[in-house]
Amino acid sequence: MADVFEEVEDQLRAQQLKSAGLKALPWIAVLLVVALIGALAYWGYDHFQNQAGAQASEKYAAAIEAAQRGDVPAAKVALTEVSQKGPPAYRALALMQLGGEAEGNGKNADAVKLFDQAATVAKDPILTDLARLKSAFALMDTAPYSELESRLKPLTAEKRPYRTPAREALAFAKLMNGDTAGARGDFVVLSLSQDATEDARQRAQAAMSLIDSGAAKSLPAAVKAAAALPPMPQGLPQVPQGPAQ
Repeated sequence: MADVFEEVEDQLRAQQLKSAGLKALPWIAVLLVVALIGALAYWGYDHFQNQAGAQASEKYAAAIEAAQRGDVPAAKVALTEVSQKGPPAYRALALMQLGGEAEGNGKNADAVKLFDQAATVAKDPILTDLARLKSAFALMDTAPYSELESRLKPLTAEKRPYRTPAREALAFAKLMNGDTAGARGDFVVLSLSQDATEDARQRAQAAMSLIDSGAAKSLPAAVKAAAALPPMPQGLPQVPQGPAQ
């Protein structure tokens, strides 16, 4: 008799499991459909991103080639298109190229806007910091020290990709602001830094010599006088903006 009851219980359990499975089947099907839609959506997005990246890469390369040929109008048209429609990295690169062109023509205010826009658009921290550094360089001759410090100081933190050139730019900003003691301290650190390039160390040593000779005291006035001059005619070599890396 006990065997009969056990067999009946087994049948009841089997029936309950079957009923539960039938009830769950629609939900399982829905979950599978959702998972499939998600996978297809990801594939489609990834495919779209790859296509957009390839198109932006071609247009960006064509713009650079046009600029190298001297066809600046065509280069600007292509770069403007990439800066508006491309993936974040190419948009940032195109904006920085446009900013460099504006800076080279003495339009520093326009250059700063373009560099700042590139920093906002870029998702990559290296491109973001590069755009911010370029923006600070474009302001070196005209902006007050407080603005330069607010832009450059965050870039000098540990592990930031352009820490050394940002520190050098900040040291020159102090020098132009008349803070020769603070600038000299920064240049001493730069001259001994293993992270700095040989050129950067040599510039730091030259700046220290300039400060020690007393000639640096006339630098702020000289910079202001140079900034007041009209832009150089297009086609002539342009003075580099900001300290080189």
